Amino acid sequence: MIIKKLTLENIRSYKYQEIEFPGGATLLAGDIGAGKTTVLLAIEFALFGLQPGQKGASLLRNGTKEGRVVLDLEIEGRKINLERSLKKSKTVAQDSAYIDIDGEKKELSVTELKHKVLSLLDYPKEFEKKTNLLYKFTVYTPQEEMKQIILENAESRLNTLRHIFGIDKYKRIKENTSIFTLSLREEIRNKQGQISDLDSIMQKKLEKQSALQSLLQERIKFESTHNLLSESRKKIESELVELKSSIDQKRNLEQEMDKTTMLLSGKRESILNLDKEKQQLISQISEIERNPFDPNRLETLSQAKKQLEEELELHHNNYTEILTVIKSLSSKVEENDIFLKNIYNLTSCPTCLQNIQETYKANIKNKFESEISQHKNKIQESEIKKQELIHKVENIKKQTQVVHDQISEFNISKLRNEQLQEKKQRLNAIEKQGQTFLNDEKILRDQIETLRRSLGDFAKLQIQFDNKEKEFNLAREQEKNAEVKLAEITKEIQLTQQQIKELEEQVNLKQQIKERLHHIEELEQWISDKFLSNISYIERNILITLREEFSKLLNEWFNILVPDVFTIRLDEDFSPIVEQQDYELDYNFLSGGERTAIALAYRLALNQTINSLLSKIKTREIVILDEPTDGFSDQQLDKMRDVLAQLNLKQLIIVSHEQKIESFVEHIIKFKKEQGQTIVED
Repeated sequence: MIIKKLTLENIRSYKYQEIEFPGGATLLAGDIGAGKTTVLLAIEFALFGLQPGQKGASLLRNGTKEGRVVLDLEIEGRKINLERSLKKSKTVAQDSAYIDIDGEKKELSVTELKHKVLSLLDYPKEFEKKTNLLYKFTVYTPQEEMKQIILENAESRLNTLRHIFGIDKYKRIKENTSIFTLSLREEIRNKQGQISDLDSIMQKKLEKQSALQSLLQERIKFESTHNLLSESRKKIESELVELKSSIDQKRNLEQEMDKTTMLLSGKRESILNLDKEKQQLISQISEIERNPFDPNRLETLSQAKKQLEEELELHHNNYTEILTVIKSLSSKVEENDIFLKNIYNLTSCPTCLQNIQETYKANIKNKFESEISQHKNKIQESEIKKQELIHKVENIKKQTQVVHDQISEFNISKLRNEQLQEKKQRLNAIEKQGQTFLNDEKILRDQIETLRRSLGDFAKLQIQFDNKEKEFNLAREQEKNAEVKLAEITKEIQLTQQQIKELEEQVNLKQQIKERLHHIEELEQWISDKFLSNISYIERNILITLREEFSKLLNEWFNILVPDVFTIRLDEDFSPIVEQQDYELDYNFLSGGERTAIALAYRLALNQTINSLLSKIKTREIVILDEPTDGFSDQQLDKMRDVLAQLNLKQLIIVSHEQKIESFVEHIIKFKKEQGQTIVED
């Protein structure tokens, strides 16, 4: 990874600034507080976003609501552009995030962009959940943080280095294994409890099997008893069927007796009905013969009805004409009245415009009043004629109704006369049918007498049937009781078999649990005795190898910065041990420059160790050092030239306010702050 350009917009003391980063060694120079460290924090933010515990307000410029960082990179020839923004609402939070790879720009979520950057840098996946720890200890570690790791307690330091080296998995394996073995032991105790009653269940199974044999023998005995009772019941049932057949014959005779009696009763009722109908027919025939039908009388009445209807129509026409005359005369009277009123209101002729004389008006009035009087007399005469016509119409309607009623009576008489022959024929048929019914009645009486004699022969049969039925019911009850007992035994056998099956299932399940228990015990013993010791052995060997390499590199870097009278090595906890003439020196009694030298040597040695382990990561070619010479003497500052030459990196970015460093680097970017705003000097 090579940094090409950084753009800051409303980030801390920067309002807007673009910074170009060349290859080789570059010094970010300026007074303390000029904004040099902000550049490093902005690079880290562009790559990974806000870190846990880091507030957006620590980056956003005071008094602004939005800020932005744009970082241009080159990774193995690919041009990468990263953009992250901050936005203030109630709090300052990360807003939009973009990535541009070789001209193809995409908007991603904050988390997606971080994962994409880690993928581009080829960082191991396990470091995705370790914030930007690998970046801090391979690219950029603030000097004070490196001092802090040296001053931490041994356990914390070792845990941190485990994370950095990516071997904390062994510790997690041991911790998880301990948890797993605890769960195995708990499972062992549970399974031991689950099979604690195995022997008692097996004993119970044997007892149930013995009880089952007894029940099977008892069922055989009851099956024999049931068979005997069943044979006896079948024999009685056969005898009962024979008796029932005879009883059925008796019942058939009784039914035939009842049926014949009903038929006899029906015949008698039919004879009575025929007699009634016969009398009615004789009476109707006699009445018809007394009042014969006269066809001429009906023709006369029809002619009279027609004449009355024609006269009625004529009167209706006259009535309509009179109404028309009355209406016409009334209209003329109304018109004359209106004309008279208009004449009285005129003073001059509407045609010639001459004055109209009163005498003329009087003549006109007399003329029209005479016409009105004549019209009214005619209306009165017409009203009299109208009333006369109404009276005539009413009389004709009454006469017509009388004639109509007479015609209806003659039509009824005609219908009766036409039915006379039918009634005589029906009377003759009734007389013949009555004789037939009398003959049938005699036959039915004879049949009833015959049936009554036959039923006398079955008198004792019912008593025999009742006794045999009682005997059958008793035999059936005994058989049923035997069936119930046999069913109870069968049910008990099925229940016992089910219990035996359930006990067998429990035994099989507990045998499986026992086998599983044996396997778990072997697994727990193998994990406790062998697996954990092997993991510890692997971790110890890796740590020894790392410590040897790390210690060797630490001593080399330290010897460059500090006179040869000092040596340094790492103990088992990766704590630096400084020795002078075989005497260990307490870290707290070292000078500030010597402690800075230890921290810087530790940082550089750690960088090389990690890069040798993780040879594929894409940050091997860049190192960022923040105030690496804080507290150095002039002699130590001179040694920094050798350190920088020894690093031999494609890109080295140093933050320092030491002017002497300027002669050690190829490029210098100077920062200054004016009125609270940082700018880059040309």
